[in-house]
Amino acid sequence: MKNKILLFIIMSLTAIILLAGCGSNSSENKEGSSNTFTVGLEAGYPPFNWTQMDDSNHVVKLDGSAEYAGGYDVEIAKKIADGLGKELVIVKTEWDGLVPALTSGKIDAIIAGMSPTEKRKETIDFSDNYYKSNLVMVVKKGGKYENATSIQDFNGAKVSAQLNTFHYSVIDQIKGVEKQPAMDNFTAMRVALESGVMDGYVSERPEAISASAANENFAMVEFSDGFETSEDDTAIAVGLQKGSELTKKINEILAGISEEDRNSMMDAAIMNQPAAK
Repeated sequence: MKNKILLFIIMSLTAIILLAGCGSNSSENKEGSSNTFTVGLEAGYPPFNWTQMDDSNHVVKLDGSAEYAGGYDVEIAKKIADGLGKELVIVKTEWDGLVPALTSGKIDAIIAGMSPTEKRKETIDFSDNYYKSNLVMVVKKGGKYENATSIQDFNGAKVSAQLNTFHYSVIDQIKGVEKQPAMDNFTAMRVALESGVMDGYVSERPEAISASAANENFAMVEFSDGFETSEDDTAIAVGLQKGSELTKKINEILAGISEEDRNSMMDAAIMNQPAAK
């Protein structure tokens, strides 16, 4: 009987040690995830970011998908991941879900053409800016608004912009404008413009160049008398968790990217976006 009890004790201790070992391995695997830099973006805002089905033009495979993400934001994310010495993982996320995904820890950063507005700064931190762009309008080529020089030339026009962006709020600066409901993404806005549902939509210059390159019926309108915006509104930065340890290092990496390189990356993104081919 004693031998049986002793054998039982030995077997029990062995099982405990094995379970402890499994727990240790699990912890190590979790810590191993720090070797990745997980970025969220909507992959639907060319030339900043887009989705494509093949691996051409140095794109990155989307996490858990057969699709790939490309664009200016992806190139910036690749440089940051390289600088951090981490593997880049990109998670396709709806625009409204980006900040919640960041604050919940599902992603490490937002690199999605996001402006560091004061409202967003209440919830998350931002890196230094990695791009700055003016606001323009995308309209039908040959239409009554193509030769506009002031935003006030859109008096009476049907104008929209993307949901939950400052682009939508600046429409109120146009006197007499027929402000249309905000839309979820730029694809929807291009369709609405093409069909005549709206006369124009507010965008940043790179997206407008992208739209006019993708559709010969579109034109970009730049203004001599344009929208009043703050510097943060027209800048783009990396979104990070409050107090993130990554902020300082990311700022150092961004500082090492020359203005020439940034412009070259944007030019390449405009040229390589799927819709422009």
